[in-house]
Order: sequence, then structure tokens, then C-alpha cells
Amino acid sequence: MWRTGYQRTVVILIVTMLFTLCLMDKPAAAQSGPVVIVSIKGEINAGQAALVHKALKDAESKQAEALLVELDTFGGLVDAAVSIRDMIINSPVPTICYIKNRAWSAGALIALSHKHIAIAPGGSIGAAEPIPTTEKTVAALKAEFAATANRTGRNPQVAEAMVDKSLGFPGYAEPGQILALTDYQATKVAYADIVAADREAVLAHFGFAGNPIVEHTPGWQEKLAGWLSDPTVKSFLMSIIFLAVLTEIKTAGMGVAAMIGLVAAMLFFGSQWLTGIAGWLEIVLFIGGIVLILVELYTPGVGIFGISGIIAVFASLFLSLGANADAVNLLGISLLIAIVLFLLLAKSLPSSKLWSRLILKDAETKNAGFSSSQDYSIYLGKTGITPTGLRPAGTVIIDGVQLDVVSEGQFVEPQTLVKVVNITGNRIVVRPVESV
Repeated sequence: MWRTGYQRTVVILIVTMLFTLCLMDKPAAAQSGPVVIVSIKGEINAGQAALVHKALKDAESKQAEALLVELDTFGGLVDAAVSIRDMIINSPVPTICYIKNRAWSAGALIALSHKHIAIAPGGSIGAAEPIPTTEKTVAALKAEFAATANRTGRNPQVAEAMVDKSLGFPGYAEPGQILALTDYQATKVAYADIVAADREAVLAHFGFAGNPIVEHTPGWQEKLAGWLSDPTVKSFLMSIIFLAVLTEIKTAGMGVAAMIGLVAAMLFFGSQWLTGIAGWLEIVLFIGGIVLILVELYTPGVGIFGISGIIAVFASLFLSLGANADAVNLLGISLLIAIVLFLLLAKSLPSSKLWSRLILKDAETKNAGFSSSQDYSIYLGKTGITPTGLRPAGTVIIDGVQLDVVSEGQFVEPQTLVKVVNITGNRIVVRPVESV
């Protein structure tokens, strides 16, 4: 009986321990990270890139299980789309794209950068022919699409046909027609995993039905970055920067132009920083270039600091704009505008009311009773004694006043009688009396 009771106790203890271990493991298994959701709607620009950049950082910090990008766009700026593509494709967090209506042009590139794609009924993807349609732009964008499709395990030929209409794709687009896929066509060519009616269906399909949701919507920072990313605004800001540099060189550091240029630079690099396009290298190059220009302005030099500074400023702007042909064109246009504005200002500003308020016009003239130096003309023709020798400079006492003088070049002994023979400004010339 004792042995039976002992055996029962041991069995109960073992069962209790096993049950406790199961309870300890269960909460860890039940824990699930959130799904971060970001919506890209409308034109693709730097504001959208900034939004994705922020969402990805949040997803990493929260250890999210997935990032869901809801996409509905006709396209937009290629550089912003490429930036988003790079962020998505290099993300350590798994990403899913849900095409709610359409992912055309630059939007198609963003969609292809995701490992998984869901598409809404009636949705479409493709139609990515670049504008302007030049051989160079088509070739560059086609390579970008093909590389992205290959990276995410999709048929690169389909992606190339979305960009280059001369290719076509059998059964979907004839040569001469640009390729765009509908919802069911996208699933047939493995460019979409599922046709889903809503977000909940997408999350359920990929196993995230019960996960917490963290949703990102555009804030004022993203809206500002989107506005500043407009090529016209970028060109305007760079023109202001160039104009400020030219004005500072012309006025030898008056300060007003420098402050205006600094504000323009902060807006320009601020928008690039929000999107993740501009890094420390571009900002350090710009600041270093400005410092070198200031060194050239305030110290005697042969132009090395100034030239190096200008090159550094151009390099920083070139890298921030994407370091491509479009960046060169935008820099050239901005510089031309700045030079034209500088020439107009240099011609009209001196006579303007604004300039007269900024510049002090009052002068201490002789007519107003001012003199830039003491009037020594009263000593012309007078004689005095040299307390020390003139070698050829020295001092002379005339009428009890000690004056700094020079001889005509000869050495004059101390205690010699001399006569003032010439006065030019502060320069008093004397001659020994015995040789007069």
C-alpha cells in the first residue's frame, strides 16, 4: 500500500512538471509581432519614400512580422520609386504588396520589389514605359525592372515587356504594345500570389489574421518632403544656393545672402534626409565646401580653397540628386538661373531702395568737417631740431611738438636743424638747414 501511494505521488509530480513546462512554452509560442501597414496612394514622390522609410524603421524597432504596403498609383518620379525599391528589397522584415487598384509605371517597380504580391479584383500592374521614351531611359528602366523581378523570383521577361513595348509578351501583349496585367493575368504569370478583396483577406492568406496592426499615414514631414521633391522646387532651391554663394563672393561675406542660402540648403537636404536618399557623405561634402569657400574669402590665397569648396558643393548636390544624367541637367539649369539672377541683381540692386536701406551711404567728407588724418600743412617751411638721428626716419621737435618725419634719404645727425620741405598726408619730409 505504501509502495502504491509512493508511485502515485511520483506520477503526479511528473505530470505536474510536464504540464508546467507546457504552460511555460505556450505564451512564447502565442506571442506574435505586429504587422506594419503603409499606404502609398497617388503620385510617387519623395514624400512616399519618406513614409516607407519611417514605416520600415518602425517595423524593425517593433520586431514586426511583416510590412504590408497598400499600393494605388499611376506612377510618379523614378528616383523616388527606385529609392523605395531599394528600401523594400533590402528590408530584413518580410514585405507584402497589396495592389488595391493599380500599380502602373513607377508603382509597378515598387510592387515587384516585394517577395509577395496580392492584387484586388479589377486591379492591374505594368504600363511602365518611361517618359520621355528615349533609348537610354528605356534601357536603364528595363534593366531595373528585370533585375528586380529576378531578385524576387519572377520572370524577368514579363518585367521587361512592361517597360519596352518593342518586346511584347506572347498571349498578353503583341510587339509594339506595352504590357499591363490584370488581376487574373498577374496570378497566371506568377506576378501575384492571390486575388484578395480586402486587407483582411490578404493578412489571412499569409497567416497574419490575428496580429496587431500598426498603420502609418503621411504626416506633415512626408507632405513637405513630397512638395520639396518636385523637380521645379529642387531647381529653385539649388538656384538660391548658387546665387547665395555668388553673392557672398561678390560682397566678401556680407551675411544676408549666406543666411538665405543656408535656409535653402536646409530645405533641400532636409527633404533628401527624410527620404533616406541623402546620407552623411552628401551633407559633410556640402558643409565642407562652404567652409572652404569662407576660408578663401577671409584669408589671402590663390584660389585653391575656393575652387575646392565649389567642387565639394557641386559634388554633394550631384550625389543627393541621384548621381545620374538627370542630376547633371538639373544642376546645369539651376546654375544658369543663378548666374542670370546674379547678373540682374548686380546691375539693378545698387540703385534700388532695398539696397539703399541695407548699405550705409553716409560719409565723413571734408566739406562736412571730417578729415581722414591730421592736417600737417601748417608745418610746411618751418624748422626744428632732431633730438635723435634720422636713418632716414626719426623725430623732429617743431614749436614744442614732436613729429615723426623722414629725411630725403640721407642720414641726419642728432641735434641738427632741419626744415620741412614737403608734406603728403601723414608723411613729413625734412632737409638739413645748412643744405637748403
